[in-house]
Amino acid sequence: MTMELTGRAAHRAEITARAQAEMAAMGVDAAFIDLLVETFYGHIRQHPELGPVFDGRLAGRWPDHMVKMKAFWSSVAFKTGAYGGKPVMAHQNVDGMAEHLFLQWLQLFSATLVEMGASEQAHGWFMASAERIAKSLVLSLFYNPALDDPRMRSQS
Repeated sequence: MTMELTGRAAHRAEITARAQAEMAAMGVDAAFIDLLVETFYGHIRQHPELGPVFDGRLAGRWPDHMVKMKAFWSSVAFKTGAYGGKPVMAHQNVDGMAEHLFLQWLQLFSATLVEMGASEQAHGWFMASAERIAKSLVLSLFYNPALDDPRMRSQS
């Protein structure tokens, strides 16, 4: 059992080290993640549609959210496992949440990466990750499999 745990820890450390090296080659480090999260959510708060939705959910809790988002993006980028939240649950029952807002979220995320001067590789990597996350949330929050049934569509 001890050998198995030691092997897992070594494998985990190898994965994290490889991810850190890949991110470093793209110009991404912990400071990059901090700046990305701070800049992006600063833009979110000013956005005419996204701002009110986020403020409605996070009023008085923005500092905690920033810490959580930095842990989330660090975990995604560096494969650290530092984030242990439940994103789908966190986005359920949010007043004003609508499917079309995810496209605006993605556009603002891309614009933030450009504004920061992210390398082309970093921009591509972060956008691919953000698009997967957005798709997962949209499917979890808005997808209704019954609507795939042609019989159900004809009744609506």
